[in-house]
Amino acid sequence: MKKSFRIALAGNPNCGKTSIFNALTGARQHVGNYPGVTVESKSGSFTLNDMQIELIDLPGVYSLSSSSPEEEVVFHEITKPGIDLILNVIDSSIPQRSLYLTTQLAELHIPMLLAFNMSDDAKKKGLKFDIPKLEKYFGSPIVQTVGCKSDGVRTLLDKLAETLENLSEHGVPMMTYGTDIDDAINEVARKIDSLNVAKYAHVPSRFFAIKLLEHDRAVRKISEFKSVYGEVENQIDHLLKKHAIDAETFMADCRYAMLAGACRNTISMTQEKRREISDKIDSVMTNKFLGLPLFLLIIYLTFWFTFTCAEPFMGGIESFFGFMSDAIKSVWAPNFMPYIRNLITDGIIGGVGGVIVFLPNILFLFFAIAILEDSGYMARAAFVMDGIMRRFGLQGRSFVPLVLGFGCTVPAIMATRVIESERDRKVTIMVLPLMSCGARLPIYAMIIPALFAHKYQATIMYLIYLIGVIVALIAARILKNTLFKGEGEIYLMELPPYRMPTLKSLMLHMWDRGRMYLQKAGTIILFTSILLYICNTFPEKKFFSCDYDGELAKIEQNDAMTAEEKTEASAVIENKRLAEKMEYTISGRVGKFLEPLFKPIGFDWKVTTASIAALTAKEVFVSQLGILYAEGAVEAESMPLRTQLRKNYTPLQGFAIMLFCLLSIPCLATLAITRREMNSWKLAGAEAIGLFLLAYITTFIVYNLGLLFNIGNKLLN
Repeated sequence: MKKSFRIALAGNPNCGKTSIFNALTGARQHVGNYPGVTVESKSGSFTLNDMQIELIDLPGVYSLSSSSPEEEVVFHEITKPGIDLILNVIDSSIPQRSLYLTTQLAELHIPMLLAFNMSDDAKKKGLKFDIPKLEKYFGSPIVQTVGCKSDGVRTLLDKLAETLENLSEHGVPMMTYGTDIDDAINEVARKIDSLNVAKYAHVPSRFFAIKLLEHDRAVRKISEFKSVYGEVENQIDHLLKKHAIDAETFMADCRYAMLAGACRNTISMTQEKRREISDKIDSVMTNKFLGLPLFLLIIYLTFWFTFTCAEPFMGGIESFFGFMSDAIKSVWAPNFMPYIRNLITDGIIGGVGGVIVFLPNILFLFFAIAILEDSGYMARAAFVMDGIMRRFGLQGRSFVPLVLGFGCTVPAIMATRVIESERDRKVTIMVLPLMSCGARLPIYAMIIPALFAHKYQATIMYLIYLIGVIVALIAARILKNTLFKGEGEIYLMELPPYRMPTLKSLMLHMWDRGRMYLQKAGTIILFTSILLYICNTFPEKKFFSCDYDGELAKIEQNDAMTAEEKTEASAVIENKRLAEKMEYTISGRVGKFLEPLFKPIGFDWKVTTASIAALTAKEVFVSQLGILYAEGAVEAESMPLRTQLRKNYTPLQGFAIMLFCLLSIPCLATLAITRREMNSWKLAGAEAIGLFLLAYITTFIVYNLGLLFNIGNKLLN
């Protein structure tokens, strides 16, 4: 008997497929992207009665019509050789609609097991199924499940083991669509058979015949079938003349007609259908007047939960990496391999720690998102915001990632997976960096108090955030009308019933996203941290403009100074030496070289160098500028650095710096996640270049208009 099997898990969105996948595979999962598209691929493995099973979780779709990237992925995966069984998950609370996909899967003649999931919801609705009749109709065994409960899949495991042990005896359903249509299908199928296409020998020709008659996009891409197009059009013309049947809809009409008959004979109501609790909740949550305020409150609570719960863990992680760095420095002598010592403590530990410190935010954020998704509220949020977002070329589901972008762009981009439309998802990813993330806040907190009077500070901060939102929405509208232009898409917003999420499902969701964040963003940050360390260190300056050691000795010998004053004065001297060394390094030289390019937008070489370093993380801008101004890596609120900024820059220059930081790419981690989610270095590179040009041109216009009209050229009082 065969001991290993490949099973495809198929079903509609919101049918509980993910819960069943998690229950069967646990943590033994692999998450990635399908080649060429930004659709998530997920597979897992488990053992059942000594049988090794690979479970492939296909994207949730309503049909195999290839009208979306998800449907194309399912079509290509399901027609590949090597699938032993299809596990088709059905939302048994809405059986007639859910079984539409089943009729198409049945045409593949692959053994199939139907899991009538959410059987508890179906029972509450008063639905009663004649399982033996349904099994005979579809030629497949049926098992009733409750995927969201820990013991809700036990019967599924028993039935799955039984099905796999008897695959050779599995029935083959014979779908019939009426004499004339069946005749047309058979004529096209005979033409396909005559081609003897070895690549698709394992797929019934009848399946492809139906798809060609439907003008299915994916099948029409198969070059081997081009010679059949003539027969296909002849049969469509025949059906059109005889029955006035439209090729685009006739198969769907036939399938729904079949299902109506099948459900009428096998499904009954044991009691009068009552209004469900979900409907009562929705009367409030999606209310015309209350829906938006409640949504904003829930988003606020999501942020509050994320940052409140994450704060202690973040502090612990920061302390841990600080302890590691100090411990290495304490046992590693400064004069023994100093470059390697500093690379490990400042480059690797500092760089990786800077990423991992945000991990609690990622975990708690996606834990909260998982609650909203699994409970059914995320669909309501999309519904509430849909009308507003469509005015800017997006859909309601885009709003949540955009709001999350105020926290961190990386998890916000990852959160765009809730958007089903490929075009809307890409547009959302492209404009997300324009939302002012938390990493930019230290820059604003440094510049605004230094260059703007107290009464203007809140207004300037608000203005910066508002500019980001306005530019993002305008950019979305432009992108939908140009680069991502296409026919308007109609989205069917399904409002699934509210459900209680399972802890196991929530934890697995956190695990997937957390692992993805560390693997993708962490590796990029590690590489760039090492690279920046090298750029900030070499070449090393041997001769300085003054005798810094002598200056330090004078301070130590000055008995008139207190110990605290000596420490502060010594720090200033040391940092002056650091600033001179920095100007001599690769980073300093690059800053000097690029200064003519950035001078028209108000930047000098020091701000230019800090901007380049900030590609690793925007917070680096502050510490880099502090070193360059011989005040050390001071905090944003430290007065000496503010004093230096006030001496060297005008409010207009400060606003230009903030504007450029707002509109340019936040960090290389954002670029890496963008590439991963869009599956294209070209689009990621185009976004980085496009944002740079947007930032440069906008800042150039604002800065030079300010110079022209003498606005912001002195400290505002």
